[in-house]
Amino acid sequence: MASASQQTTRIAGKRVVIRTSAKGKVSVKDALPEEWELQASQIRALKAHPDYGKRFLTAGDQNASKRGAKAQVQAIAAGMEAGEADVRIYLPRQRIGLIENKVGKAGLTKSQQRRHPMLEAIGHRVEVVRAVTEEDAAAQAVALVEKWLEECDVS
Repeated sequence: MASASQQTTRIAGKRVVIRTSAKGKVSVKDALPEEWELQASQIRALKAHPDYGKRFLTAGDQNASKRGAKAQVQAIAAGMEAGEADVRIYLPRQRIGLIENKVGKAGLTKSQQRRHPMLEAIGHRVEVVRAVTEEDAAAQAVALVEKWLEECDVS
């Protein structure tokens, strides 16, 4: 008896998941976005925000990117830290907001489980944004930044 299989590929430029059941039935459905796509949508939305450049700025990391041995040594030597949050939001009053993106129910990596509490221990809150669409990820990031800006105004 054949076993079930699953493959993620692109059809006409769109990522899809093709599943084949053990009985040979084939189904195709849209794939969830990749984490970098959530992050890119957040950065686009935040840069379009009326307060961008006036009350906050952004910076992003891609620590999970695949690197060759030499590039990995260089990144670590230059200060890259495993588990660092995906997006930094530079806020008024020398504050930084941090966003970690996860697609759906994906869990934090071991390095994130170690790093995030260390950041929080010195006063930098890390918010995990869980989304399955780019639009939702962007909306959550904008809402977080607006909340953080309000907190800066009252403290």
